[in-house]
Amino acid sequence: MSAKCYILYNPHAGNGMSEATAKSLKYEDSEIVAMTEIGSYADFFADKAEASIVICGGDGTLNRFVNAIEGIPHGDVYYMASGSGNDFLRDLDISEQKEPVLINKYIENLPICEVNGKKIKVLNGVGYGIDGYCCLVGDQMKAQKVEKINYTAIAIKGLFGKYKTCGGSITVDGECHRYKRIWLASGMNGHYYGGGMMPCPAQDRLNGKKILSSCTWHDSGKLLTLIFFPSFFKGEHIKRKKYVDVRAGKKITVEFDSPRPLQIDGETIDGVTKYSIYYN
Repeated sequence: MSAKCYILYNPHAGNGMSEATAKSLKYEDSEIVAMTEIGSYADFFADKAEASIVICGGDGTLNRFVNAIEGIPHGDVYYMASGSGNDFLRDLDISEQKEPVLINKYIENLPICEVNGKKIKVLNGVGYGIDGYCCLVGDQMKAQKVEKINYTAIAIKGLFGKYKTCGGSITVDGECHRYKRIWLASGMNGHYYGGGMMPCPAQDRLNGKKILSSCTWHDSGKLLTLIFFPSFFKGEHIKRKKYVDVRAGKKITVEFDSPRPLQIDGETIDGVTKYSIYYN
């Protein structure tokens, strides 16, 4: 780590614990900065291109950061997880983090999600369907100042009536597959999203071939869906080939017959009918 270090934290991440995490890091020449106080990253990095940066926050924080610094010269970037899900850290196979980890090689060449006319870099993956619904409900609960949000409970309520499936198509490298009832249609850069769900266990974010993975969970009834929902956290859902399709390719396009919520690294976009994920 270079002599000068800037520790950036998201005051909203991890139920407000990111500031405490930032202050717990001790370096000789460092400065702690709330990310909400940075108006322009181009201006921020104008005289700091050689400095080291430590990001304290969750997956959403890291996603917003990598999108904000697009095209801006910067030095080494380290990450200290202090979010609620921390799927990126889980993907690096770090169960207990004691020091910030250097992440330049993980953020320099990320895939793009094209949705609603926008192009957004993807750190972990895109969730579309009931997982997007869970993030949307979670956001609504946060706005209502609910302190503890149980996403599993949200998912269970969604399975039993709150969330409605619809038909749609998944196209991977030009090959289209049509489904009548889709519960989930993800596009993955890494293994994990949703606080430990592993829709595409074989996906390697550093595969070097710009290969992404798609997981489609479809046409199962509500009770059966509830029964095997926990298998997504172990990667065992892929054994249920009647209801789960996993494919790999360089471009994945998903289109639903009616709008549903979508999440990118935990950041929610509502009312989506189509998205694509690919490398530039």
